Amino acid sequence: MNEATRISMADIFRFLAQAMRYPAAEWFNDDFQSVLLQLLNELHWQEEQEELRLAMARAENFLEDVQIEHTRLFINAIPHVAAAPYASVHYKGDGTLYGAIAEQTKKFYRSKGFTLARENDLPDHLVYELEFLALLAKEDPDGQREFLYSLFTPWFDIFRNKVLREAHHPYYRIVVNLIDFFTREEL
Repeated sequence: MNEATRISMADIFRFLAQAMRYPAAEWFNDDFQSVLLQLLNELHWQEEQEELRLAMARAENFLEDVQIEHTRLFINAIPHVAAAPYASVHYKGDGTLYGAIAEQTKKFYRSKGFTLARENDLPDHLVYELEFLALLAKEDPDGQREFLYSLFTPWFDIFRNKVLREAHHPYYRIVVNLIDFFTREEL
C-alpha cells in the first residue's frame, strides 16, 4: 500500500471513530452526512446510500433520531444495553467492563507509544480502538495488522452482529458494516 493510501486509511479510521461517538450538533451536521453519503457512493453501496437518504428525508430531526438510537444501542436500554461498544463485554469475558482484553489493549497501546487522554478511559472502547488504528495506518502498518488480528476483529464481529440485529435505525447498521469492510481490507 502506498503512502497516499495509508493517509487515506488513517482518515477513514478517524472518520469511522467519529461516526461512533455520541452524535453532537457540532459535528453531526450536513458536512459530516455528506462525507458519509459520498463514501457509500465511492464504495458503490447504493442500497445503503438510499436507505440513509430515505431516513434523512423522513426524519423530523435526523440528529435527534440518531442520538436516541445511539443511547439505546450503546449507553442505556431496558433491560440492558443492546450492544456495548467495549471489547471486554463481547470477547472472552464475562460480559463486564474492563476485562482481560482491555488490559491487553492498553498494553498494546503503550507498546506503540499511545496513551489515552484520561487515565480512567476504558481502552477497549470502539472509538479509541478506531483512533488507534488511524495512527497505526499512517505510521505502523505491521502493528496495525497485528492489532486488528489479535485484539480488534475477535470481538468486533460479535459486536457488529449485535448492532445489525438490534439497530432500529440504518445509520449504525451502515457504520458498523463500513468498519467491518475497512478493517477486513487492512488484514
